[in-house]
Amino acid sequence: MAVRDSPWAALAVAWLFVQAQVLHSQEDLVCNSSDSKALLDLMSNFESPIEGWELNATANCCNWLGVVCDSSSSLGLSDGPSSSGRVVELVLASKMHAGNLSDSLGKLDQLRFLNLSHNLLESTLPESLLHLPNLQVLDLSYNEFSGPVPKSANLPSLRVFNISKNSFSGSLPVWLCTNSTLIQVLNLALNHFSDVIPPGLGNCGSMQNLSLATNNLTGGISEDIFTLGQLVQLNVQENSFSGPLGSGIGNLTELIQLDISANEFSGSIPDVFQNMKKLQFFIAQTNGFAGSIPSSLSNLPPLKFLNLNNNSLTGTIILNCSAMSGLVSLNLGSNNFTGPFPENLPDCQKLRSVNLARNNFTTPIPQSFKNFSSLAYLSISNSSLSNVSSALGILQHCSNLTVLVLTLNYFDEELPGHASLSFPKLKVLIMANSRLRGSMPQWLRGCTRLQLLDLSWNRLGGTIPSWIGDFQSLFYLDLSKNSFVGEIPKEITGLPALIHRNMSIMEPSPDFPFFWKKNKTSGVFRYTQFTSFPSTVDLGGNSLNGSIWPEFGNLKDVRIFVLRNNFLTGSIPDNLSEMTDLETLNLSYNNLSGSIPSSLARLNFLSRFSVAYNNLSGPVPPGGQFSTFPNSSFEGNNLCRDHAAPCPTSQSQPGLANHGDNNSGSVDHAMSDRNLGMTIGLAFGMAIGIALGTTRTAGASSTNCGRLLDGLCVPTPSPGLVLVVLLCSPSTSVTPPSIGPSGGTGGGTCGALCSDSSGGPCDDP
Repeated sequence: MAVRDSPWAALAVAWLFVQAQVLHSQEDLVCNSSDSKALLDLMSNFESPIEGWELNATANCCNWLGVVCDSSSSLGLSDGPSSSGRVVELVLASKMHAGNLSDSLGKLDQLRFLNLSHNLLESTLPESLLHLPNLQVLDLSYNEFSGPVPKSANLPSLRVFNISKNSFSGSLPVWLCTNSTLIQVLNLALNHFSDVIPPGLGNCGSMQNLSLATNNLTGGISEDIFTLGQLVQLNVQENSFSGPLGSGIGNLTELIQLDISANEFSGSIPDVFQNMKKLQFFIAQTNGFAGSIPSSLSNLPPLKFLNLNNNSLTGTIILNCSAMSGLVSLNLGSNNFTGPFPENLPDCQKLRSVNLARNNFTTPIPQSFKNFSSLAYLSISNSSLSNVSSALGILQHCSNLTVLVLTLNYFDEELPGHASLSFPKLKVLIMANSRLRGSMPQWLRGCTRLQLLDLSWNRLGGTIPSWIGDFQSLFYLDLSKNSFVGEIPKEITGLPALIHRNMSIMEPSPDFPFFWKKNKTSGVFRYTQFTSFPSTVDLGGNSLNGSIWPEFGNLKDVRIFVLRNNFLTGSIPDNLSEMTDLETLNLSYNNLSGSIPSSLARLNFLSRFSVAYNNLSGPVPPGGQFSTFPNSSFEGNNLCRDHAAPCPTSQSQPGLANHGDNNSGSVDHAMSDRNLGMTIGLAFGMAIGIALGTTRTAGASSTNCGRLLDGLCVPTPSPGLVLVVLLCSPSTSVTPPSIGPSGGTGGGTCGALCSDSSGGPCDDP
């Protein structure tokens, strides 16, 4: 958001102000000897010389890179000739300088502008630096400074003070406002300041931008901050502030942006926004606010971005869209809102991004959404919705709809497949974890701009249509945990965006984050832009057969390739080594035979690999990334590797006849005789034969079951997950674990995308 860059805008304005004072040409000035010596002392504290600076003390420092001088006469000084140049600016930003700051900086008494940001400078700040009488702008951000800010600071001319993204600690340096009452921009974010905010910031009466974000501050927002009547931007997110938000926040009538997110505020949001006539951004996500949205906030005309995601707000959603004519982004996800789905949102004529995920609505998507022409991004996952046919029939009229997330809704319903539905601008479709029935919908073929498709963890069946390869921009395809049959369509190997991902896509609002959940043990990866999603083809957990196409090697931009838990046969194509960006390759639990191609060792970025439980034999390729993979990546085969058992001299193929001896064979024989007998004994109190046939029911692939062994449901193992065995009656068809608005999937690997920031397990997208 543009307003978030306002400290830098102020910095630029201040810089231009100083530049305007430089009336004399640099070429006409001779550097003051005291200034020259101070600069040389500074360079001597750096680990390497500064490019463009001379080591000779008699050199003219006014001609050095990053140094700006002004004449003594222009500065009102009478202690030297008019040609004497005094250093007024020093800019060495983003030069990778390492070292520390010299006390000699304090001798640059005419310095107005100092920018040493984005370097590798460390240690504590010299006190002399904070006693420069004419310094107006000090930017030391993005370095490695540490320790407390000296309390003796006396910078009477200071306008901008930016020490963000360092490791400063101790109490917040509010004493800066004692002698620097003219400060307009104070950026202390991304440090280690702790404890409560002491009184003192109220002395900076000219403050316009205050950022205390991402520290370890506790208590509440100090009352004297509420007296800063000129404050335009207040950022205190990602601290440990707690208790109620003070009603004094309503006194900040000039405020444009207020970010209090990721704290521990509780109680009701105070109803004090009526006089905040300029507030455009209110971001309060991830707190403990309860109650309803205050009336003064839901009727605030200037508001553009409202983010109350991940709180405990209740009641019905009531917004006055007639008053909130400028609202662009609305994020009310992960709360406890109930009642009818808000019908009047289309009346917010500029509203483009809506996240209402993880609430409990009592009515479906209303007919009024047919007129929601401004809507581009919509997430309503896990919101107790039903009637998917009606929802899609309504949403197709949203002429600018680009992103649609409907995960964890419409349980056990039939996914409409008729071609009459039309979403011509859709780029992202996520309808996962819903046990949807049917086949690949024909209307998807008309979504020619599709870039990301996730229909995982459903009960979709039939074959994967060949037109899946027609999408010119599709770089993320997840059809895992369904019941698709037949061969993998060869057309997937020709998807242009997976061969060379070079596309220009419109990104959603920063308040519309996406999350990609791997499983319950590996955590949650947050992606706020589509371009940061890893290129993926995941067809695992289906009933696909046939071989793996060698042409998959064409997909040089794929980073995640998963075909696990199918019935694939044949050998692993040597051509997969041409997928040069591959980071994850999972072919486990199939019926693949032959050996692992040695060429796969050339995949330098491969960090996750598994061919477990196939019919593979021979040596594991030496070298490359293969030496880093655990034995579990290869178990259930007749493979050998350098640090394990040596390769057998015989070349017999593993299979059903000998699976008890070497724990190999396809996934159908994945359990050894001993483990299988023990499991059945625990369940039924009896032993069963070691040679078990395998059965598979329709829809079983959308459960956590890897295979069904005569009624024994064997969950798909996932790294880091505890293997749980579910017992099923042989005469009873196996259905997925209970998935509902308030229930979970019961574990397993979850690859579904979602748009919720709660950070919960994979059953809560």
